[in-house]
Amino acid sequence: MIDNRLKELGYSLPEVAGSSFSFVPVVIHQGVAYVSGQLPMENGEMKMTGKLGENVSVDQAKELAELCILNGLSHLSAEIGTLDQVDRIIKLTGFVSSAEGFNEQPVVIDAASQLLEKIFGDNGKHARSAIGVAELPRSSPVEIEMIVAIK
Repeated sequence: MIDNRLKELGYSLPEVAGSSFSFVPVVIHQGVAYVSGQLPMENGEMKMTGKLGENVSVDQAKELAELCILNGLSHLSAEIGTLDQVDRIIKLTGFVSSAEGFNEQPVVIDAASQLLEKIFGDNGKHARSAIGVAELPRSSPVEIEMIVAIK
């Protein structure tokens, strides 16, 4: 069971938070779940704000990327009932708020990719994009969205 795997790894899913904007956190269509972009929110607050290469370190951003994944999995679990219904992580898109000259976006998003592999094993391996951007909502350093196949 995936819930047990999360506990073994020392992780727990955060409580599902609602959005203050006009979108839903997960849409399922023909066995595929599209998980909206997730920010590193903790207890309803941004865990950290800023840009990589300016005032956020790579190590801090890697931790934030993991939090984005846990938030996304929390929404997904709420939508499908249990993460045991996940067949495969198909695609991950990671956005990294980057100061001029910062080019380690793949290193940051690797933390998210590695966490998904730890949780789901081979079914957590996925296609991916790691994109540097000038700004993200709420001054977030990282935002991550996922596409997931459901059993």
